[in-house]
Parts: sequence; C-alpha cells; structure tokens
Amino acid sequence: MLTALLVSQMLSWAVILAMGVALLALARQVGVLHIRVAPAGALSPASGPAVGSVTAPIHARTLDGQSVMIGGAAPGALRLLLFVSAQCPLCKAVIPMATSFARAERVTLTFVGDDAEDAQRAMIAQHGLEGYGFVNGPDVGQAFGVAKLPFAVMLDADGTILSKGLVNSREHLESLIVAHEMGVRTVQDYIGGLKAQAA
Repeated sequence: MLTALLVSQMLSWAVILAMGVALLALARQVGVLHIRVAPAGALSPASGPAVGSVTAPIHARTLDGQSVMIGGAAPGALRLLLFVSAQCPLCKAVIPMATSFARAERVTLTFVGDDAEDAQRAMIAQHGLEGYGFVNGPDVGQAFGVAKLPFAVMLDADGTILSKGLVNSREHLESLIVAHEMGVRTVQDYIGGLKAQAA
C-alpha cells in the first residue's frame, strides 16, 4: 500500500514538472509569435497627396451652413479628417471609435462625406455628432484622393499631411498618431524597414 502511494506521488510530481516545462515552452512560443506578427496599421493608398505634402486650403460649408477651411494652415492641435458615408456599414462602426479617439488624443475631428444630405443628417442624429463639423460634398474627397471608405487623414497646424489611410478599427486610428510620432509615412513602412534590417 505504501509503495503504491509512493509511486502515485512520484507520478504526480513528474506530471506537474512536465506541465511546467510545457507551459514555459508555450509562453516562449507566444512571445515569438507576438514579435513576428506585425501591428495592423491604416492602409495607405498611393493615390492623392503624399504624406509630408502641404495641403492647399479648401473652403467648404458644414451641413449646418458654417464656413470651414479644410487643409491649409490652421491654429491649434492636430486635425483628423474622417471620410464617411451613411451607406457604409463599416463607417458607422468606426464613428464611435473615432470620437473616442479624438477626445483621448485631443485631436480636432471633422467628418467629411459625399451623400444625400438627409441621409447624412440622419447619421449625425443617430451617432450624436452634432458637436462635430460635418462637411458634405465631393470637393474635399477629390482633393485628398479618397476612393474607399472609411478613410482618415491626419493634418498638423501647418496643413501638412502627417499620415493617412483606410481605417476600420481603433488600432488603425492610433496607427496614424504612431506613424507621425515615429517619423514614418505608415506603420507598414516601419515594419518593412525592420524586416529589411533583419534580412
């Protein structure tokens, strides 16, 4: 009886030690995967003005009839232009993320669309965007080369494009700030540089 108990105890300790080794190996593999998987960033298309170029001022009107200037020099903090449409389900999902992001990062957020005015007004009411500027018309989108939505452009006070790209998550929005802070065009460019150095 005592021998069986002793064997059982030794087997238990052996299993516990084996599980500990397996757990350490698994933790190492998770760490390796974490390093290898690149962070997702806003996908920056080649069309439109390039990152680093200074934008010309575009005079536009909000849906409320206020005159606004998109692009060009403007005093204040960073400016985020978010191109959306009432017909785009993904845009509706990004809007709450964008408003939260703008508050957290102290970024001036302006929505830009090119859709039927009543549809845009319904979207504004649905998402509580009354406190934000909302420009509706094709001019701004054409000037920035916007072909797909939702699309974001980050501008500084001088009207320089700091970063831009297609966005569909909070991580994509944050990548616009990260790219600017790191002094790269896009997060993908940075990751590409790291891979080139490693090769």
